[in-house]
Amino acid sequence: MNKRVLLFLFFLAWPTPTRAQLRWQLSTGGGIHGAPAVTGSAVYFGSDDKNLYAVDKKTGKQIWKFATAGPIRSTPAVTGNKIIVNSADGSVYALDKQKGKLQWAFKTGGELTYDLWDYYLSSPVVNEGIVYLGSGDSSVYAIDSESGKMVWRFQTGGVVHASPVVQNGRVFIGSYDGHFYTLDARTGKVVWKFKTIGDPSFPKGEIQRAAYVDQERVIFGSRDFFIYTLDAESGEVIWKMKEKGSWVIATPLSDRKSIFVGTSDTHQFYSLDVKTGQVNWVLPLNMRVYATALFVGNSLVFGCFNGKIYFVDPGTGKVNSTFQTEQSKRNYSQVYDATDHIRKDFDMYGDNYINAEKQILSLGSILSGPTLDNGTLYFGDAAGHLYALKADPAAID
Repeated sequence: MNKRVLLFLFFLAWPTPTRAQLRWQLSTGGGIHGAPAVTGSAVYFGSDDKNLYAVDKKTGKQIWKFATAGPIRSTPAVTGNKIIVNSADGSVYALDKQKGKLQWAFKTGGELTYDLWDYYLSSPVVNEGIVYLGSGDSSVYAIDSESGKMVWRFQTGGVVHASPVVQNGRVFIGSYDGHFYTLDARTGKVVWKFKTIGDPSFPKGEIQRAAYVDQERVIFGSRDFFIYTLDAESGEVIWKMKEKGSWVIATPLSDRKSIFVGTSDTHQFYSLDVKTGQVNWVLPLNMRVYATALFVGNSLVFGCFNGKIYFVDPGTGKVNSTFQTEQSKRNYSQVYDATDHIRKDFDMYGDNYINAEKQILSLGSILSGPTLDNGTLYFGDAAGHLYALKADPAAID
């Protein structure tokens, strides 16, 4: 892609006036890294303050909260009258969704944080009465949703913080050991597995988040800079694309014609042809995207580490509108200059990279995709706020 095209797309990406309306905002005592779950009249979400919250989706008022012994960086699963959530204290909890009372707790082999950018826990998925999730103890678990007893356990060679996808009697999940596994949902036995290529800088080719899975394809990113598309039945490579110099963390979104996915250090958002991997368009940004996108009517919507939600035309990559968190507005100049570029004196990966990461998160970084319910987007930020945002009417026509 030539420089003129990139420059044109950069101006398309320039922030435009927000047309989304904030309905309410709720503050917690820690960052919110997992997407919320919305069911009935309530929103359920976890926080780094170690609590699982239930709040009224219309008002944002707290209904109940349940304290665990570790940060909750997973998206809760809703099944029947239960909310099931994974905590960094190494336990999986099933709670009554009306009152937040504990139904059962399952203890894994313990959690582990892989590195500074390991921002997520595996989110539980419930299918036919079984809870599936990964763990920092390198295992994938199947747990009976009624009793909380283990059905099976599969051991990988690394931390499993990617969330599973369960489809057609199979569990699709990646690991920090660089393998993508397809397991029999009833037994936990391997149907097929695939090893990422790896890169000299990141030889394991770690897989950090969930894959996109349909009847034909499995699509996921890796820390070896590749996006992989595999045959869902055999695990054979259909195509792969290397995003040189950048991890690909976010779970891709697809409309069966294209896939849409953000990158880490190249600060770009792609639309790729789902069959070939050819670039349809690329949208330059000024910070990482780990969040999963979603469709809201005629718009593609995703969050960014810069504290902004983008509403994008999925056909062209043109930014139609943005929403910026208050934390981002307040602290933006600590990271960016007047031209909306990263300041020359701001070094993300220098000797003081830990403090630099804290400054980035102080923008109210949006680490997980919004959840859509009846025209309202619910999402959290790294500063601990949960937002209810009425989507741009033009986006949901």
